[in-house]
Amino acid sequence: MNKLPIAKKVQIINCLVEGMSLRATSRLVDCSINTVTKLLVDVGKACQAFHDETVHSLDSERIQCDEIWSFVYAKQSHVEKITNTSIIKDQTGDIWTWTALDPDTKLIVSYYIGARDAVSAHDFMRDLKSRLNNRVQISTDGLKTYKDAIKNNFGSKVDFAQIIKNYESDNPKGAKRYQQAFDRSAEARYSPPKVTGVEKVYITGNPNPEHVSTSMIERQNLTMRMHMRRFTRLTNAFSKKMENHCHAIALHFVYYNFVKIHKTLRVTPAMEAKIVKEPMSIEDIVGLAD
Repeated sequence: MNKLPIAKKVQIINCLVEGMSLRATSRLVDCSINTVTKLLVDVGKACQAFHDETVHSLDSERIQCDEIWSFVYAKQSHVEKITNTSIIKDQTGDIWTWTALDPDTKLIVSYYIGARDAVSAHDFMRDLKSRLNNRVQISTDGLKTYKDAIKNNFGSKVDFAQIIKNYESDNPKGAKRYQQAFDRSAEARYSPPKVTGVEKVYITGNPNPEHVSTSMIERQNLTMRMHMRRFTRLTNAFSKKMENHCHAIALHFVYYNFVKIHKTLRVTPAMEAKIVKEPMSIEDIVGLAD
């Protein structure tokens, strides 16, 4: 049985973490797309376990949370039209990746892949709490499900505030809140609506107004879209299987936390958070699967 050389594996993972699609990577490194996919699955599983084993017992003081949209196989409005009997419809449609970032170290503390509902919010907050040692200040957008999820998992031992953004709308009723659907005119499909106002709502504890913000976690959304081809909108590079989608995200976050040198920090987020002393390499990530 032929075994892929380490150098070839490193080359493949390098392409994937820099935002190339599976087929583009296959063409560039001159190997089968099935080989690329299998390596992604193997390394993705290892990265998921590595994150769970390594990112915990943190002394973070502030956390910013957000959700980023993507889809698997088909957008939600087209799920009912799927005729392929081998496709599990429960694992298709709109998928949301919940992320929690420490703005001081830039570390992705926790992430969760699921729907944008109360169940996912609860599971996400439960995982986040399990990785923290002390009381933190949490900032989120205006999604209502955060309130119960944080209350049920953190109780009163948290300082929690939400950022409510109002957007410009062509609708005569005026601007609508963030969690509500806004008018999708032809121009709005390709550019975000204009923010007309920002409101800070203090929910629990005594949040510091200076640190009530979601700007850094929203910037992280751009990083994800730049480094994972399947998150690039208006293309055909979307995920075809839920399993591969999860593995790609796990690979990205280990790369982001442990390998990529942050320009402002001049170290990796994991080094800034005192989890490790030296940056990892792509070869180290490949070694996790071996």
